[in-house]
Amino acid sequence: MKNKLYVLTLILGLILISCSTQKATIVKDKTLNSTSSDTIKIVNEELEYEVIIIDPGFSFWLNSMAQPRGFYTQSYLETKNQLYINEWNNRFYQPERYSRDLYEMSIDYDPNIDYGYEVNYLIYNYMIYFQNNYRQRLFGRVPLR
Repeated sequence: MKNKLYVLTLILGLILISCSTQKATIVKDKTLNSTSSDTIKIVNEELEYEVIIIDPGFSFWLNSMAQPRGFYTQSYLETKNQLYINEWNNRFYQPERYSRDLYEMSIDYDPNIDYGYEVNYLIYNYMIYFQNNYRQRLFGRVPLR
């Protein structure tokens, strides 16, 4: 459980401060033991936002199971992310019902901000991975991959 707590703390270091539509840079950090965790960091070139996802197996899952970039439209990803994140935050604010090991922090996602395709793609895929890996259902039918 501590591993999940650590992982979710860092993954939901989805520090979405603000954004521009410029291309984001993805940096994979293998400084941690690659068998227990991996890191995907999305940084705007101007450092206006930063998303850090650390979860054991997510990078492998993303490369092997997720639909390729361009498969979904940005508007589809934004809609799904808004639904998933709203439910995530609802669960975060109900610690008596939902485990803090899974929903450790809320996610600051503003639907009025254009985070760009890459950020939305990675958040969406993490939400799918999270739901399948931790057997959670945030909203509607979850693609099994």
